[in-house]
Amino acid sequence: MNESMLKETTDQAAEALIAEVEALGARLVKVREGIGRIIFGQEEVIEQTLITLLAGGHALLIGVPGLGKTRLVETLGAVFGLDHKRIQCTPDLMPADILGSEVLEEAEPGRRSFRFVKGPVFAQLLMADEINRASPRTQSALLQAMQEHRVSVAGHYHPLPQPFHVLATQNPLEQEGTYLLPEAQLDRFLLQVDVGYPDPEAERTMMLATTGVEQQVPHEEMSGAALLAAQRLIRRVPVGDSVVGGILQLVRACRPDASPIEEIRRLVAWGPGPRASQALMLAVRVRAIMQGRLAPSLDDVLALAHPILRHRMALTFTARADGVGMTAVIDRACREIA
Repeated sequence: MNESMLKETTDQAAEALIAEVEALGARLVKVREGIGRIIFGQEEVIEQTLITLLAGGHALLIGVPGLGKTRLVETLGAVFGLDHKRIQCTPDLMPADILGSEVLEEAEPGRRSFRFVKGPVFAQLLMADEINRASPRTQSALLQAMQEHRVSVAGHYHPLPQPFHVLATQNPLEQEGTYLLPEAQLDRFLLQVDVGYPDPEAERTMMLATTGVEQQVPHEEMSGAALLAAQRLIRRVPVGDSVVGGILQLVRACRPDASPIEEIRRLVAWGPGPRASQALMLAVRVRAIMQGRLAPSLDDVLALAHPILRHRMALTFTARADGVGMTAVIDRACREIA
């Protein structure tokens, strides 16, 4: 193939990629509109949750009760046409209650065999409500599902449906009877989404819309197969060297043993690992497409720094004693690339 033919092929591939990205962006506008008709006043939460799904990851939603976290998961399942299930985590919840178990059956007299009965984890969108109330044993079972997209029961592996996403919720106030999520499990969540109170206008709209005779019902805007195709497309979106460099600079600046910032070395006990860099590489692409752009910028890195980094870091006793929060620490690291 001569040079002119190679250039023509490259240009055609680039044009095809641009057309696919623009079509996905237009489709995502309809998805956001469909969610916005059900969930009011949580634009940032909706955006971050969509970024999680389109990047192929899991999200940890943290907020007090009554802010629509369960309603959001149900709406996402309907809008994306996904099979969605919910589990209520409690201290007595066992791994078999999530994964499933083998039961002994008698097909005919004298012939017995084991049959695997699938648990609620066999869903495309799983809501783990108040995940920190589950015991460490149960949390570890969910960890395998999140990481490997399969579960092991009685020595046999069972693949999970595709796509597979976990949206876990956690109450930041009531900590009695809870178990801290291990660092390994926190790292598996692509984003930590903080769900706050809606503004007055949004709360007024929500109050009127949800207390009448008729209520809006979410409609499918995108299928599960289309979501998988979008996830593959997003990985093909190019990321400029300046953005790649900014991601590396930001993540490494948050590690106390490698940070050039003396303040962070003093305030951070342990920092984000390579999964944080990978999460940013995927998430910035999604955010750019959702905003109608063909390539991510450093603004996308800064916008997603907090939800991607805050659950992958821990503060020292000095920071806690001085009243320094994680937000201030990440803001300080962001100033290095701003």
